[in-house]
Amino acid sequence: MIHQTMRLFWAALFAALLAASVGFRPSAAAQAAGGAVSKPADKITELFGDAVLARGKGVEIKRSEFDTALMSIKANAAAQGRNIPPEFMSTLERQVLNDLIGMQLLLNKASAADKTRGREQFETSFQKFKTDSNVTDAEYEERLALQLRAQGLSREQWEKQRVDQMTVGFTLERELKVSVSDAEARKFYDDNPSRFEKPEMVRASHILLSTRDAGTGTDLPEAKKQEKRKQMEAILKRARAGEDFAKLAKEFSEDPGSKDTGGEYTFPRGQMVPAFESAAFSLSPNQISDIVTTQFGYHIIKLSEKIPARKLEFARVADEVKDGLKQQEIQKHLRDYVEQLKAEAGVEILDEKLKMPLVGPGAKP
Repeated sequence: MIHQTMRLFWAALFAALLAASVGFRPSAAAQAAGGAVSKPADKITELFGDAVLARGKGVEIKRSEFDTALMSIKANAAAQGRNIPPEFMSTLERQVLNDLIGMQLLLNKASAADKTRGREQFETSFQKFKTDSNVTDAEYEERLALQLRAQGLSREQWEKQRVDQMTVGFTLERELKVSVSDAEARKFYDDNPSRFEKPEMVRASHILLSTRDAGTGTDLPEAKKQEKRKQMEAILKRARAGEDFAKLAKEFSEDPGSKDTGGEYTFPRGQMVPAFESAAFSLSPNQISDIVTTQFGYHIIKLSEKIPARKLEFARVADEVKDGLKQQEIQKHLRDYVEQLKAEAGVEILDEKLKMPLVGPGAKP
């Protein structure tokens, strides 16, 4: 668990994938939160002041910054249905501080060009995510605001984090003199054909009426289930009569991960629960399923498109292959490079509970 959490935290430095950083499938708890979340970091600062946890030349990590980072990691884990075991918390806390030190040191090495590229990459990724997700600006902003409330972050804090993370990626690429040629990328593509094969997929939309209690996750009483079933029968009748399926999903669906986009998912076999998958793959384009029952509740599914299996052409993946190979090369040298920066800056951890042998970002504690 600890390894997974820290890989997620540092993957953003290199992957520059907005979706991974934002995590757009909020938990029920996050949705129920509604208003602004009170930040533990603010309360601690009010009571005890903003203590400095680590210091060095050009480096100063304060308690408020540490608490905000830790809370964000916990919120991301919770939104994905994972809890961090208590026995790993002390290790996680020490690693978070270590990572913040590494981030600050790396940002200190960023050139003006690195910062410009980081900002441009953020804007490009930001727009690409919205386009690929087929959401309007208003829908995107609503979903982002919900996630940021769950993490206790302002929009400005979130955006700065993303830009900084992308800036650091370009800084490392330049500082470590990492480059990948077209020939090297092509060789990797030819040597690893299975990595570029896309299985058969479907693009389908669904409406879910949940048969679980939103607060406890337990099954609803049978009478409530029957009410939901009758409601779904009425929705199915309207859908088959020609009403806009996406609008019905936005109005009635109880799947927080898809209702705002009209219930749409694109997925291969093996990703959804068996009954849902079987129904989706058995449909013809524009066909609407009967009511499908899963452990989550009652669904109706409309198939939009069947996407046949195929191999991605090299031209389409060349940039991603180069980025991946660059990341591999950076990882080989990252730990030693950050250790060098720490030594040069004379970094000292001032909180005894957070002291640990200093290791590079992403190292396995």
